[in-house]
This record gives sequence, structure tokens and C-alpha cells, in this order.
Amino acid sequence: MAACQNFIKGTMNVIAESETIFDENQNASVCLFTLSGGVQLELITGPVVTNLVKNGTTYYHTCYGVPDIEQAIFFLKKEHKASVISEIKPGKLFNGRRVVFLYTPIGIIELLEDKK
Repeated sequence: MAACQNFIKGTMNVIAESETIFDENQNASVCLFTLSGGVQLELITGPVVTNLVKNGTTYYHTCYGVPDIEQAIFFLKKEHKASVISEIKPGKLFNGRRVVFLYTPIGIIELLEDKK
């Protein structure tokens, strides 16, 4: 993960960086960068990611903030043939806000529930 962190800091306008933490719910170490303009990049390392990287996949999902995670899942499954590939779990990097991963026609997406 350190090489990726150094690359991001050396090539992008980083305005904030979280500490790297281990999220037991996701079985992964995670770190969040905020870039100028508000774009956020989350770096993840763990068993699932290791397998993706071995196959040449680096950016493997996009995250969307949603006000109601259950409603968003229902919509994506009904209207866009998405399938849930993980349970809804609290995301440690996001202060316990709930996350879920789905497989969609455009690949894997993560839904992050807005603060309540």
C-alpha cells in the first residue's frame, strides 16, 4: 500500500489523507485520500484485492453515496439487474456508515449510506 500512497501523493493534489486502518468487517486495510475538487480515493489492501491485482485489475469499483442503502439496493436490483455480492456492513473508514457491494452491468459498485 505504501507504494500506492507515495504515487498518489507525488502525482495528485492531495489535500487530506486518513490514517491507514484495518477494517475487520471488510477484512482489509483501508486509507482515504481527498483531492482538490473533492474527489476521494480509497486505497484497499486485503485478500480479495490481492487476487484482483494478480489478474491485473487495479481500479475495480466505484463508490456512490446514497441516502437509503436498502432503497438503493432495491432500485439497482429491480431496474438494472444488479446483484448483491456482500452483506451490508459498517465501514470503519467511514465512521460506521453502512456499505454494500453490488455487481452491475458496469462492474462492481459500492454504496455508502449518507450520515443519518
